[in-house]
Amino acid sequence: MLTPKQVWRRTYACFTASLLAALQPSLMFAAEPALPAPLPLLAENAPPAAGAPAANSIPAPISADPAEAVPVLPDPNAPAPQPMTPSQNVTLNLINRLVQKGILTHGEASDLIKGAEEDAAFAKAQAQTLAETQAAVAAQTAMPPVQPDAEEVRVTYIPESVKAQIRDQLRTEVFEQARAQHWAAPGSVPEWSQRIKMFGDVRTLYQGFNFPDGNDSTTGAFPNFNAINSGQPFNFGVDNNGLIPPQLNVDKSRDTYLLRMRLGFDIDLEDGFTAGIRFATGTTNTPVSTNQALGSAGPGGQGQGGNFSKYQLWLDRAFVKYDASISQDSHIAFWLGRFDNLFMTSSEIMWDRDVALDGVAFKLDQTWNSNFKTWVSGGAFAVFNTALNFPDNSTTKVESYDKYLFAAQFGVEFKVTDDIEGKMSLAYYDWENIEGRFSSPFVPASANDAGDTDNSRPLFAQKGNTYRKIRNITPTAGALPGGNLNGTVAQYQYFGLATKFRQIAWSGRLDFNHMRPLQVSLLGEFVKNVGLDQTAMSNLNRADPVVNNRSGGTGNWEGGDTAWYMGVNVGKPYTLFNERGDWNVGVGYRYVESDSVVDGFTESNFGGGGTNFKGYTLSAAMALSKATAIRLTYMSATQIAGPTLRSDVVRLELNAKF
Repeated sequence: MLTPKQVWRRTYACFTASLLAALQPSLMFAAEPALPAPLPLLAENAPPAAGAPAANSIPAPISADPAEAVPVLPDPNAPAPQPMTPSQNVTLNLINRLVQKGILTHGEASDLIKGAEEDAAFAKAQAQTLAETQAAVAAQTAMPPVQPDAEEVRVTYIPESVKAQIRDQLRTEVFEQARAQHWAAPGSVPEWSQRIKMFGDVRTLYQGFNFPDGNDSTTGAFPNFNAINSGQPFNFGVDNNGLIPPQLNVDKSRDTYLLRMRLGFDIDLEDGFTAGIRFATGTTNTPVSTNQALGSAGPGGQGQGGNFSKYQLWLDRAFVKYDASISQDSHIAFWLGRFDNLFMTSSEIMWDRDVALDGVAFKLDQTWNSNFKTWVSGGAFAVFNTALNFPDNSTTKVESYDKYLFAAQFGVEFKVTDDIEGKMSLAYYDWENIEGRFSSPFVPASANDAGDTDNSRPLFAQKGNTYRKIRNITPTAGALPGGNLNGTVAQYQYFGLATKFRQIAWSGRLDFNHMRPLQVSLLGEFVKNVGLDQTAMSNLNRADPVVNNRSGGTGNWEGGDTAWYMGVNVGKPYTLFNERGDWNVGVGYRYVESDSVVDGFTESNFGGGGTNFKGYTLSAAMALSKATAIRLTYMSATQIAGPTLRSDVVRLELNAKF
């Protein structure tokens, strides 16, 4: 006598066996994809074997009596059919037959076999699944018959939706296995390409540069030292027919339309190594701007350009980086090449955002707890390296005059509360050989004669730093080429920075996040050039006196060594815009004395770029979509030392990133 539990178990087994037996034709002859037949194929038009059902016959109903159930698998004692040797890859067999008959060449067969092998792998997996199903059915059929219960409900019809569901489930399982084992993905993307990430942005910009009345535009009080130093030395002798040196524009307003495009790649090299490459536009290769002036005819309006000419693309970043974990809470990274400025700043009074550093650097992070973190960063960076053959027009070469920056920074990140976060840093920058150096006495006969300290001049500058002459041209009697008429002719001169630069810089910010995602940020920065010698700068009787930043243009030196900035931003940080409607407004005030920072690396927009300025900045930005944003900026600048110079800059930009 069977227990109720045994009765239900055998009832469920019979139901499962009946269900699978009924589904067997659908599983074997389903259209997507066809499964291999369990028996060898018969030749076309051959008469059916004895006892086989006709092609159009309707299968007999499945008996409800388990004792009368017919085995699903072939009888192992029955004689095997002989038409052809069984194979799980019918396509491969067919191709081999076609080659034997001469219908296909070996080359054509090889291409077909390659595709057939991929199909065979898929068919093999399906055949294995079917064999397991048939074995389960046979095992259930071999169980002793169960006496039917009077209240038992028999299922004699399987809906088509259930059949389709079973087929879909079987197909999903097979494909998941194929993807996991990588044997059914012949067209997949190469692994190395998945380790490269592309990014970039395109920006269009209108810039209005306006000069209020009152600037000194007639006395030649604003020499363009960058134009002099980046070209032939300027002749201040009487033989130059009274030509004045290049001058900055201080009274004629300009409307400029600018374009910027940047395209970069982050590359995962595995085992902690990564690499970065970025290309950018730019009217010139200056370190502080990637803007391309539309319709530009080149620097100074000279040379070929404009008239829809094509624009240049520069290598903006190229580096290798290594990351490693020292412990669970310590992390270190190294950079080598040309990379982003890794030192924290709260403004652009010292570093323009476009400046990249060339050299080697590191950063060590230490997390002490969830509310306190510290870091130390530093590096050595090449600012200038003397050309191998300098000077070109002389058989006597000069010693190298290479310039370097050595820098280190210590910083902290902390939480006052869950909604108030702070970040501060203290840095030291030591600029080696960046100041101009007075040359050995000599008499240049032409602009091609080089002095032994010509490389001490900066090859790029904006404006604001104090300069001095660096060529010690000896007054000599007689005419050229041996003399210079006692220093009245052939006065070919370059200019160098008048002071050393060794700076202590403090940066800080405090973020209030009580109304997330709205953020209120207080920003501050202070820089002091401790390398400036006030006494030496004020001594105008020495052999190489300073030539600018003087009272009235010719009086006492009025420059300084200090810079500071204070600002407030409200809204979502502009660099984090990622949804339509994100917005940000900001206001800031700066005071940057003449020799507090190197004018070649500070912001290029405020006052037209450079130092010796004070004034305020107003900005407002809004995201138009997830990837595009518009921003309006107004900057008002007034020169601190020297003659009067004021300027107002309006910028309207549309930025799209990807």
